[in-house]
Amino acid sequence: MGVAEAGAGAATGVVSVVAGKVGKYRWTICALLFFATTLNYMDRQVLALLLPTLQDPIRGIGLTQVEFGTIVSVFSAAYALGLLVAGNFIDRVGTRKGYAIAVGIWSIAAMSHFLVTIPAITSVLGAGGQTVARWLGAATTMSGAVIGFAIVRFALGLGEAGNFPAAIKTVAEWFPKKERALATGIFNCGSNVGATIAPFLVGFVAVRFGWRYAFLCTSFFAIIWLVLWLAIYRRPQEHPKVGAAELAYINSDPPDAVTKIPWARLLPHKQTWAFLVGKLMTDPIWWFYLYWLPGFLYTKYGLSITKMGLPLLIIYNMSAVGSIYGGWLPGKFISMGWSLNKARKVAMLIYACAVVPIMFAGTVPNIWYAIGLISLAAAAHQAWSANMFTLASDMFPRRAVGSVVGIGGFGGAIGMMFFGTFIGFVLKLTNNNYVPVFIISGSAYLLALLIIQMLAPKLKTADVD
Repeated sequence: MGVAEAGAGAATGVVSVVAGKVGKYRWTICALLFFATTLNYMDRQVLALLLPTLQDPIRGIGLTQVEFGTIVSVFSAAYALGLLVAGNFIDRVGTRKGYAIAVGIWSIAAMSHFLVTIPAITSVLGAGGQTVARWLGAATTMSGAVIGFAIVRFALGLGEAGNFPAAIKTVAEWFPKKERALATGIFNCGSNVGATIAPFLVGFVAVRFGWRYAFLCTSFFAIIWLVLWLAIYRRPQEHPKVGAAELAYINSDPPDAVTKIPWARLLPHKQTWAFLVGKLMTDPIWWFYLYWLPGFLYTKYGLSITKMGLPLLIIYNMSAVGSIYGGWLPGKFISMGWSLNKARKVAMLIYACAVVPIMFAGTVPNIWYAIGLISLAAAAHQAWSANMFTLASDMFPRRAVGSVVGIGGFGGAIGMMFFGTFIGFVLKLTNNNYVPVFIISGSAYLLALLIIQMLAPKLKTADVD
């Protein structure tokens, strides 16, 4: 490893000089990854934005914090299972087909939320299906709706699990190592954009048509994305719009072996566990922002779904800045003569320290102080996350990247499965006091970085052969 394997920063200097000579079509592929990630986060954000409405026993279903935490945990369990399967599946079938299947599954699951709590769907069973009809009826009313949401959220989690393994593998196929962190940071911005657009779109649809219709609004865009993906995407070697110079640039790193690597050969490596632990400890914090931030703003500051747009816009736009900057900073350090290992970890230390002030977000008296602290932490998380994803391609050959990212994402989802239930009970027992959760959020990154350093002190490439 050397300067050529740096994170994103080399991209700002080197790419600006070279891009005009070698072509730029790889950035079109990156744009597709960005829009897929945007749709991914819009779909998962809808339920969180509707939480205050769903908690209302008249307008919603009387959902409690514990029930909401349970639904989030069910989604997380499915996401964990899906990630464990998705990484290996995409490594085997390829990104074009694998990504399309994942988006198709999660889009159908997202649309299925519309059917939850609609008792009329049981009438199609007729008189001969009374027993089944009664069970379905129970699953579509009041507390029984928790079962309905759990079922469709489980399916949503399975489908959405394919996004990041497929996107990271696509980046590994289409970009040399020195550009991968920047490309990852750019497509990862889709998570921030999705979370930014969702409040305005969901608020508009829910107020005018009812909260059920809010679950339908992203499906149309998902269909468009699927058509574009299948029409545009090919491997660089097979793509008619990739010239010889750009193909040579994409393949400028030493070639990897083509044999598949079973998980049994990945798990014994400390590098795998470094990535896994880092995701397990910090992914749940981002999910906490996604799923409970609307509830926090409603509970502490009385913001309705139609008034959350500006605060969430600020938070997630700051996150987008963090995502791109997170990929740029390590490369800047490398251009100063630092090693990849030092540059990556010093940048991650800076981001981990920037999260710490969020511990005070639950106690500040002014909403804009809270928004400022949360914005800083969310931006730092996305900067951290861009480097976490790049760690996989730093420490493993291309053919193993999808599986390693899937294993790490599995750990993050398992962490959220337990963290989500924990948050629900904490909020119930403390009468919606978010302070304990913010304290945990502020300390997780420094501890995670310490463990990563212990397991992978030099970021050596794993000898998987």
